[in-house]
Amino acid sequence: MTTTDDTIRVLLAEDQSMVREALAALLGLEPDIEVVAQVARGDEVVDAARTADVDVALLDIEMPGLTGLDAAGLLGRELPGVKVVILTTFGRPGYLRRAMEAGASAFLVKDAPAAQLADAVRRVLRGERVIDPTLAAAALAEGASPLTDRERAVLRASADGSTNAEVATALCLSPGTVRNYLSTVIQKTGARNRAEAVRIAREKGWL
Repeated sequence: MTTTDDTIRVLLAEDQSMVREALAALLGLEPDIEVVAQVARGDEVVDAARTADVDVALLDIEMPGLTGLDAAGLLGRELPGVKVVILTTFGRPGYLRRAMEAGASAFLVKDAPAAQLADAVRRVLRGERVIDPTLAAAALAEGASPLTDRERAVLRASADGSTNAEVATALCLSPGTVRNYLSTVIQKTGARNRAEAVRIAREKGWL
């Protein structure tokens, strides 16, 4: 496709190459959309968006290096003119709230029809917000995450089984502070232990 002044320049960030290539092929069929950049890591999003001068960034949530939600927040600070569409396999209410807080303009599940995705790309560029209505209703019913940013960071760092001392070193905290944070997280999630707190937080999209 030859890019014109009216062509919407899109960045695709998705760590699964088959999914990324399929999305690129589907969007490439649209006469006014061109995928000009593709990355497989969240920490490559901003540089790629800047280099390719993109209008819209389509971000998966679960990516190595940086999550799509964190990448969305970074894009908002570094390249505020780029609109962000979050694509996810997991329609978790907590993800939707965090996406909106990060500045995303749209939140769609990956099994949405290609036409709906293309329409969302056009609409966010016009300044509209596009949210899956079922997810929006679920997010309102669920309420906001009870976890603070620091509690979420500690829980995420401990999710792989790291000890309190290892988490403390990674986050520049004391082991006692990490223990206190985790105790609070367990209480807030209603979990019996750290592993269950991780599971609950992930299921609700808080992590």
